[in-house]
Amino acid sequence: MNRLQKLTSIAVLSLAATAAFAQSSTPVQTGVFHGQVHSTSGRASIYNGSDGKLTLRLTNFKTSNGPDVHVLLIAANDARDNDNFLKNNVERVELGKLKGNEGDQNYDIPAGTDLSKFHTVAIYCERFNANFGTAPLEKF
Repeated sequence: MNRLQKLTSIAVLSLAATAAFAQSSTPVQTGVFHGQVHSTSGRASIYNGSDGKLTLRLTNFKTSNGPDVHVLLIAANDARDNDNFLKNNVERVELGKLKGNEGDQNYDIPAGTDLSKFHTVAIYCERFNANFGTAPLEKF
């Protein structure tokens, strides 16, 4: 299999996974990223699966590469560079390390997370205490 065939195969599998995910889940909230310390773009959407599990899905996502970058839900309406949510001790839920600085990706949201409290997705570099970008969420 040559490189083009491999890339085509990966793209087809990604589209199939996205379609399967969309069929088995219902969108709950969504928002568009805006960059802070680094240019960050794409969409963050929360889905409720048929099994009751909540999943954060990043689509058309792109940000800078960095060390120790995490995905968080934060209890704020937004997070701007001059309003650092960590210095203000804003409550947050850790969803895990960023899987990649480009592309679609999913993160499990812990059971019992109160979505009426957490209104923003943040891409955060722990090493430099830097907010790469945020996506304020709105209900569908």
